[in-house]
Amino acid sequence: MTGRALVGGAVLAATTMMAIPAAAQDRTADGQPNISGVWTNFDPTPFEAPNDIDLERLAPLAAWFPGTNQPQRPPANPDPDARSRGPQGPWGDGPGGALRNQRRTSMIVDPPSGRAPLREAAIRARNDNLINLTDGWIQHTPWERCITRGVPGGMFPGGYGAGYQILQTPGYVILFYEMIHEARVIPLDDRPALSDKIRLWNGDPRGRWEGETLIVETLNYNDQGTIGTNIASRGLRGIQQTEALKIVERFTRVDAETINYEVTIEDPGPFTSPWTVAMPLNKDSGYQIFEYACHEGNYGLENSLRSGRAEDDAGGQ
Repeated sequence: MTGRALVGGAVLAATTMMAIPAAAQDRTADGQPNISGVWTNFDPTPFEAPNDIDLERLAPLAAWFPGTNQPQRPPANPDPDARSRGPQGPWGDGPGGALRNQRRTSMIVDPPSGRAPLREAAIRARNDNLINLTDGWIQHTPWERCITRGVPGGMFPGGYGAGYQILQTPGYVILFYEMIHEARVIPLDDRPALSDKIRLWNGDPRGRWEGETLIVETLNYNDQGTIGTNIASRGLRGIQQTEALKIVERFTRVDAETINYEVTIEDPGPFTSPWTVAMPLNKDSGYQIFEYACHEGNYGLENSLRSGRAEDDAGGQ
C-alpha cells in the first residue's frame, strides 16, 4: 500500500466519510458542493520530513529541546479540530488571529519518507542557482520576480499572505490567491484541451466534481517555472519544472470549516516518480485579504542584483 493510502488517503477518506452528511447539505444553486468563501493555510508543518543529514544537524539541540530529533508521523486520522489561533499578524490575520493547523511531520504524504523523489541533476541545478543567485534575474524563482508562485506552488503555505478566496459560478470555480494576487479560472465543462504548442506559466486547468471532491487536472505548462518558489518549500524551492509537468488537485469539503487539499505532482524531468502533498484549508470569515503589491521588476530583485555587482567589484571581478 502506498504512503498516500496510508497517510494522506486515510486522512481524506476517514474524515470525509464521517462528515459528508453535514457537508452535503450545503450546495450551490447548480447542486455542487459549496466551497465558496475565504480559506487560509497557516501551517507550522515542514514541507519535507527531515533526512539523516537534517537529524545530524538537529542532534546537538536535543539536550536543550528534548525530542527535537525525534519527529513523529502524523496520525492516520488527525483531529480536525486540532487547530489554534495565532497572534494578530502584521498583515492582519483576522480577529483573534488566524487559524493554525496541527503540526505534522511533513506536508509531503507520499512517498512515505515525506520527501520529494528528486533527481540528482535537478538538485545540482537548484544548488548552482542558489550559489550564483545574484548573478542575474534568471537564477531567481518566478515568485521572487513577482510573476507567479506557480501551480501548485501558490497553494503551499508561505508563512504569510495565506488567504484564498474561492468563488463558484455555473461552469467555473475561481480561486483568488492573496500572495501575488493571482486568480485561477477553472472551467468545469468538457471543452477540448489546448494545443500542445500553447504553454503557460500556470498551465491549463480542467475541473470536474466527483462526489464531494473537486478534481482539477492541469497540463500545458511552460518550462520557466519552479515547483517551489520560496524558502517555506525548503528543498523544492528552485526545482525547475519541464513542459511534461502534470498535476492533479483534490479539494474535498469535509465539514463546514475544512477543505482537505491534496495535490499529486508528476514531472519526469526533476522527479523519479509522482509525489503528493496534503493539508487542511480552514474557513475563516474574519480573515481579511490584503493587497500584495508585488510587480515584475520590483526593487527587491533590482537591489539583490545591485548587491551582487557590488560584491563583484569588491572582489576585483
